[in-house]
Amino acid sequence: MPKDMNTTDSIYERRESQARSYCRGMPATFTMARGSEITDDTGKTYIDFLAGCSSLNYGHNDPDMKAALIEHISNDGIAHGLDLHTNTKAAFLESFEQHILEPRGMDHRVMFTGPTGANAVEAAMKIARKVTGRTNVIAFTNGFHGVTSGALAATGNGYHRGGAGMSLNGVTRMPFDNYFPGQTDTAEFLDAMLSDKSGGIDAPAAILLETVQGEGGLNAASPEWVKRIAKLAKDHGALLIVDDVQAGCGRCGTFFSFEEMDVMPDIVTMAKSISGFGLPMAMLLVRPEYDIFGPAEHNGTFRGNTHAFVTARVAVEKFWADDSFQKELSEKSQMVHDALSDLAAMVPGAFLKGRGLMQGVDVGSGDLAGAICARAYENGLIIETSGSEDQVIKVLAPLTTPKDTLRKGFEILLAAATDILSSHKTLAAE
Repeated sequence: MPKDMNTTDSIYERRESQARSYCRGMPATFTMARGSEITDDTGKTYIDFLAGCSSLNYGHNDPDMKAALIEHISNDGIAHGLDLHTNTKAAFLESFEQHILEPRGMDHRVMFTGPTGANAVEAAMKIARKVTGRTNVIAFTNGFHGVTSGALAATGNGYHRGGAGMSLNGVTRMPFDNYFPGQTDTAEFLDAMLSDKSGGIDAPAAILLETVQGEGGLNAASPEWVKRIAKLAKDHGALLIVDDVQAGCGRCGTFFSFEEMDVMPDIVTMAKSISGFGLPMAMLLVRPEYDIFGPAEHNGTFRGNTHAFVTARVAVEKFWADDSFQKELSEKSQMVHDALSDLAAMVPGAFLKGRGLMQGVDVGSGDLAGAICARAYENGLIIETSGSEDQVIKVLAPLTTPKDTLRKGFEILLAAATDILSSHKTLAAE
């Protein structure tokens, strides 16, 4: 071992890249997880209100998904299949068609991409450009669509954009719904810009949006605004792309975040919880008339994760074969709303954001939000922030979290807020 190697540092500090992030604020070494709880190597158990940033909507190690996966592996099922036909892919597609697409009147084809949401967004933008022959994509303030170069061009966050090391082109940024509260109808503003031949915006190939902006601070678009944007896309010859990577798979109360908005996107991007088990998997849904890529035109060694097909099928059949789970989500959404209302009442000027089980509180300060989340972590709750200044305390608890566990988690959060706010008042008085 070289003499200058620091042997007192942890292996993470010694060898892991500085790009690591979540572990900086939550430095425990986690060893086991079940449902909505995760345990570290000291035996301390935490309630998980982060859920893999909405990659674990059905909790950790769902027993039915785990059993199906273990059976598949034990029987020497296909571990890696490129995009070959496999029994697991067929079973997932049939379940997805029967329980998700057909009941919602969706004729979309399913395209499997590389296993990240950013890859699905890249593919969606490429399809729109090929279909229309245009290059410009309209995205929105505070949108987050990934950090690969194409997706990053559509991402609004300046910190992440700065990591590109190159110019990011091909995207026009426009104001999201309610970006100018009570002042400007941003859909009308966009229509005026696109309709003006001297507006300076190139005709778009696509309009790309999240109905609830996860990393952007839980900004929730109104159904009326989304419907107007959908009409604008059609009127101006652009495809409508809804990024449901974080807001989908039940996170907003329905399987797709746009279901109750009377819109039908041309393309939908999905990842995170689509596998049901936290396994890497991403895909996009595309209307048949726009399914125009040639063979392997959007390629990738890991397009289609065979193990993820196994668990994704179970997730669809277990939670979405009828409406009982969706009704349960409605009840839990109200619980989250009520608890966060109590938190917002503690902080002058704070207010609720988001919808469904994708809600949070804007406390107006990244330092304050971070301090509350840090104290909650110390007391056994994993919860994170989002927003342009990290000023939003964001709840992404697994959708399957028992009501008693939800209550316990919010008790920890409210106690942490009380403690931190009391400390702030003491320091201000001094």
